[in-house]
Amino acid sequence: MQSLLAIAADLSWPFAITVAWVIGEFGHRWTGLPRISFYGVIGFILAQAQVGILPQMDAGPMLVLADVAFGLILFEVGYRINLRWLKNNPWIAVAGLVEALGTFAIVYFIALEFDTSRMTALLLASLSMSTSPATIMRVINEERSSGQVTERLVHLTALNCVLAVFTFNIIVGFWMFHSSTDLIEATSSSAAVLAASVAAGTVFGIIVPAMLRRLGNMAQDATVAFALSVMLLVALTYTTSLSPLLATLTFGLVARHRRVAFSQAQRNFGALGELLTVLLFVYAASTLEWSSVTAGAALAGAVIAGRLLTKVVGVAAFSHVSGISWRKGILTGVALTPVSVFIILLLEHARQLGVNFGDELNALAAITLMLELLGPVLVQRVLMLAKETHEIKER
Repeated sequence: MQSLLAIAADLSWPFAITVAWVIGEFGHRWTGLPRISFYGVIGFILAQAQVGILPQMDAGPMLVLADVAFGLILFEVGYRINLRWLKNNPWIAVAGLVEALGTFAIVYFIALEFDTSRMTALLLASLSMSTSPATIMRVINEERSSGQVTERLVHLTALNCVLAVFTFNIIVGFWMFHSSTDLIEATSSSAAVLAASVAAGTVFGIIVPAMLRRLGNMAQDATVAFALSVMLLVALTYTTSLSPLLATLTFGLVARHRRVAFSQAQRNFGALGELLTVLLFVYAASTLEWSSVTAGAALAGAVIAGRLLTKVVGVAAFSHVSGISWRKGILTGVALTPVSVFIILLLEHARQLGVNFGDELNALAAITLMLELLGPVLVQRVLMLAKETHEIKER
């Protein structure tokens, strides 16, 4: 009997990933909705807290694989960032700063109105600044979209992620101060981790393009080289307790500006990226519990509404000065809605540092589940309304 249970446990993740992929393919074909929404549904249903097919979550191999999957996506996001464009049109960056800081302030005061503690409100506000690059890039690649809204969405997503990582780690440093009573040690430790993560990504961004240039013709298809480099970088950050999220984003950003063409590499890193994307979204949804979702539903609804309004107003306010119409500015703000996977991985890494939030962030479970399902659909519809998807352009 025990051997059968052991076999079932070993097969649970391959089974869940296969089921999620099959349902995602059929669901996309029948409804036209993004595949990742279906992946999230399956992950949530099969989780230990619901049906119980997947084993209890821990900081083991699945988290490492999820970080590799997310690292590939963050690398691609970083690689698409055009610093020269932001320099020539600084209003895009200004819009990103305004909507991110505005989101922080609005969510913070909403959380306080729901009688949460000041520290919990700060954590919720910092995480709400972010936009999920996993959702954004997956839908963009699936729809093969391109245009003003698409490019602004990628750039603003990257800016939101960097701001969220920095503020979240600083606040976690203060959280640790409550137990260590050494404010300087707590904050300097967080700052050092962030700086070292950026440095690691920068080193990879310099060395890997240099190697590809020396290889000559092999650089025409950089998919394998960049994928292996991301895996190595994630492993390195685990060994040194750095942030794999910030390191891989920096790697992509620096690699782009080392003048190595990534155009011949496959979008989403081909079949490897497809497989890891399924794993990532199944894993993310499987960390959620229905009891936490229902407990935080009211605050979650208020946060989602306040966050959406702030991002739309923040981006739309700078539409004309940054060179697009009000309509496209509003659409870009709406497309910044997804947050799910990014939040889950940040929280998992905080738990590895010994920071356990318990039931204090129940609202995040509800926010994550809602936007895990609705976020990809919103992004898809925005890109369609902006007429930037491949199918609409072909008509």
